[in-house]
Amino acid sequence: MILLISDLHLEEKRPDITRAFLRFLESRATHADALYILGDFFEVWVGDDGMTPYQHEIAEALNTLSQHGTRIYLMHGNRDFMIGKAFCREAGCTLLSDPHIAQFGGERVLLMHGDSLCTRDEGYMRLRRLLRNPISLFILHHLSLSKRQKLAQKLRSSSKTETRMKASDIIDVTPAEVVSIMQHHGVRKLIHGHTHRPAIHTLELAGDQAQRIVLGDWDRKGWVLQVDQTGFNQTSFDLS
Repeated sequence: MILLISDLHLEEKRPDITRAFLRFLESRATHADALYILGDFFEVWVGDDGMTPYQHEIAEALNTLSQHGTRIYLMHGNRDFMIGKAFCREAGCTLLSDPHIAQFGGERVLLMHGDSLCTRDEGYMRLRRLLRNPISLFILHHLSLSKRQKLAQKLRSSSKTETRMKASDIIDVTPAEVVSIMQHHGVRKLIHGHTHRPAIHTLELAGDQAQRIVLGDWDRKGWVLQVDQTGFNQTSFDLS
């Protein structure tokens, strides 16, 4: 059994989500062969050197699951793209590139966070290219911790303001981009998060039926996609 989650946006301000996630690790996740976390695991990440006691607690909980025998894979999101090797070592997880091809039951499945599919949001795409540029990342990592914290706060604030002002289709994936990347990687199934719009979409690729599975975010409910012999099944549960 394989479990996939994304967009938990963990932070101390949401103890309900934290409690639900820790319960999930101690119960359902212990029965999984692998757990995939497809981005925006944390609400913000300014660098491994800035880890708080809260973030160390989460890393310890992940490591406990890893020691139990569940393989853990983590992908960067747009909120936590500065997670690095130090956190992954502490958490006992493997950092994946975005996009990543996984094999689930003999089927090649494309895994992504999903933000790179939202190409109609031109302002965000420009910012993404800037922040993910290796030179920019080098500069960010060498800024003082206090400066990174201030920059992260500013980016979060502006992001929330801009998102409220944008049309819903602008901040959703671009259908043509979905088709293009699935054809490029030769897959018939794509799993991603980011949009906070859990659903299973059916599409056609070169005459064949394909699927795009969107993972739900953890806010009012928690969402988990389970992959086993019965197929791909996403369910939600109350956080309380």
